[in-house]
Amino acid sequence: MNPACLNLVEKQFFTFGEPPHELVLESGERLGPVTLAYETLGTLTPDKGNAILVVHALTGDSHVAGCYTTEDARPGWWEIMVGPGKAIDTERYFVICANVLGGCMGSTGPSSLNPVTGKPYGVSFPLVTIGDMVTAQKALIDHLGISRLLAVVGGSVGGMQVLAWCARYPEMVRAAIPLATTPRHSAQSIAFNEVARQAIMADPHWQGGDYYGQAKPDLGLAVARMIGHITYLSNESMRQKFGRQLKSRDALSFHFDAGFEVESYLRYQGNKFVERFDANSFLYLTKAADYFDLDDYAAGGLAVPFKDSRTSFLVVAFTSDWLYPTEQSRALVQLLKRNGLDVSFCEIQSDWGHDAFLLPSERLHALVAAFLSRIFREESSDV
Repeated sequence: MNPACLNLVEKQFFTFGEPPHELVLESGERLGPVTLAYETLGTLTPDKGNAILVVHALTGDSHVAGCYTTEDARPGWWEIMVGPGKAIDTERYFVICANVLGGCMGSTGPSSLNPVTGKPYGVSFPLVTIGDMVTAQKALIDHLGISRLLAVVGGSVGGMQVLAWCARYPEMVRAAIPLATTPRHSAQSIAFNEVARQAIMADPHWQGGDYYGQAKPDLGLAVARMIGHITYLSNESMRQKFGRQLKSRDALSFHFDAGFEVESYLRYQGNKFVERFDANSFLYLTKAADYFDLDDYAAGGLAVPFKDSRTSFLVVAFTSDWLYPTEQSRALVQLLKRNGLDVSFCEIQSDWGHDAFLLPSERLHALVAAFLSRIFREESSDV
C-alpha cells in the first residue's frame, strides 16, 4: 500500500448562487447555480485560525494530497508538500483546496449542464477571470465559517489566484506564498496559449465547442498539452532527460513516428492529458490566465491594491523558469516593498524549469515550512 494512502480524503461539493442570487462575473454576466469541488485535510481549530487555502495551477484540481482509498496508485498532486509533518503540515494546519470555477474536475465549467437547457454549456458558458475564481473560493471559505485565512499558497496560475486574493480581500489573508508566478502574462506567454487554443479549435471534432456526447477533439487537446508542457520544462531539464536520444539506438527511423525520446514523451503527455481534461475548460482557463493583470485591480498600478494590506509575503522564483522568469517576481517584490509590506524573496537554483515548484526541493520545503511556522507563531501570540 502507498504510505500516502494512510491519509484518506474525500471530495466534497459546495453549491451557491441559486437564482436570483447568481454569481456576478467580472464580465457583467451572471452565473448560477455554481458548484465547487473541494477537499480538506487536517483539523480546523476552534478559533478557525489555522486555515490555509492551497490554489492549484492551470490544469490541477482539488485533490492536493492524500488518497481517496487505500488502493489508490497515486496521491494528490502536491503530496510532497502537504501532509503530516510536511511543509504544509496537516497536523498543525487545516488545508483547503478547491477546483477552480471553469474547470472540469467537479466544479462548474463548460462541461457542466446548463440548468436552462439541460445540456452542457459548451462555449455558451461565460468567460471567467482569475478574479471570478477567487470570488467563488471566497464563497466557499465563508460557507466554512472562516473569516480569515492564515495563508493562501499556490504556484503558476495558482500564484495569480494568490495575488488576486491579496488584492481583493486583503483583510482575509494573513500570509501569501505565490510561487513561480507573474502579475501578468507577457506577450510570449499569451502567444503560446493562443497557439494551444488554436490547436483545439482546428480539430474538426471540436465543432464550435458543442462536442459533448460525440467524438471529442482529443488530437487538438493533446497538441495543446504538448505545447504547454514544453513551456513547463527547461532546455537543461530536457537535455538531461532526453538529449537527442533515439527510441531505436541503431539508426534514424526515416518516418514521422516518434523517433526521438522527447517526441515520444510529449505524445505520451498529450494522450494522457485527454483522458482527464476537457478541451473547452482548457480554452477558458488559458484565457483567464491571459486576461489576468494585477494592474486592473486599481487604476493606480500594482502598488495600489495592497495599500492597506497587512499580508506577509513569501515570493519564490526558480532560476530555469523561462515561462515566468525571476525578473517578474523581483518586480512584484519591489512593488510590494514600496507599500511597506513584510516580503521575503528567494530564487531557488533549479534545472527543472517552471514545474520546479511541483517537484521535490529541500530548499522550497524548508522555506515554506519556516515561513508558515513564523506566521502561525505570530498569530498565536496575538491571541
